[in-house]
Formats: sequence, structure tokens, C-alpha cells
Amino acid sequence: MPTTTISGLFETHLNVHDLEASIRFYEEVVGLELAYRMDERGVAFLWIGGRGNAMLGLWQAGSSPNAMRLHLAFTSTVEEVVAAPARLRAAGVEPRGFRGEPADEPIVLCWMPAVSLYFRDPDGHLLEYLAMLPDEPRPDLTAVAYSEWVAMRGE
Repeated sequence: MPTTTISGLFETHLNVHDLEASIRFYEEVVGLELAYRMDERGVAFLWIGGRGNAMLGLWQAGSSPNAMRLHLAFTSTVEEVVAAPARLRAAGVEPRGFRGEPADEPIVLCWMPAVSLYFRDPDGHLLEYLAMLPDEPRPDLTAVAYSEWVAMRGE
């Protein structure tokens, strides 16, 4: 049976406790553009990568303690990911490393390889900025600090 060729992921959705706070976070900290909102349904949609490229839906779900925490990775450039720790801290958001520890710099996921930096949104969802690197994969390593990766390359 033939299948449809998939070229990307267009949208994903998160449940949030406070729609207003989440919209502000995703606009001001993450840098997404508000696309559309329906207050009567408690939902807002934000463009990822510009209008029509991809979309994030935020659905106000109340204050249940059983909220699911999810993970999203946003594609960026190496330069933007490397600069992200300072920008996140300036916005009052703690950058995190591979194991959830506070981080001063991104890490490299060596099997890909990709430079990566984690952080959490107001509802505890784990977000990530990620950029693929042109280097050869190193599956023998798990994750190393970006500065260590650069030193291994001899730059």
C-alpha cells in the first residue's frame, strides 16, 4: 500500500493552566508570533518559523494537578542556540543541560550531532532549541558541552 510522503510536522498542541501567561511566554521568551486565538474556547495558536510554516496550539486546561508535561524541540541556528542561555536568563528562564541541570552553555547530542539547549515553560513543558551540526556523528559519546565539542574539532 502506498503511503503519503511526510515532509515535516505542521502542528503540535499543549495544555496550559494560564492561557494569557503562556501566550506571553511563547511570544516574548520563545519568539513565536500569535496567529489566532479563540477566547470562548480557551485556545491560542502561534506560528513557528513564520506564518504558514508550523504551528503551536495552546489549550487552557485548568489547574488539574494531573497535567501532562511534554517535550518540544524548536529548530534554530547554531549561533542562536549558543546565544540562547544569556537570552533565556535575561527573560527570567533557567537554561538546562542534558540531565536537567542549570547550564551556562548548550550541549551537543553527539549521535546526531546537534547543539541543544533545554528550558521549561510556565507549565513545566520541556522545551529545546536545537540546530544540526555539519560534523560527523560520535555515537560513542552521549552529550558533551558545546565548548568541549568545539575543542575536540580543533577550532
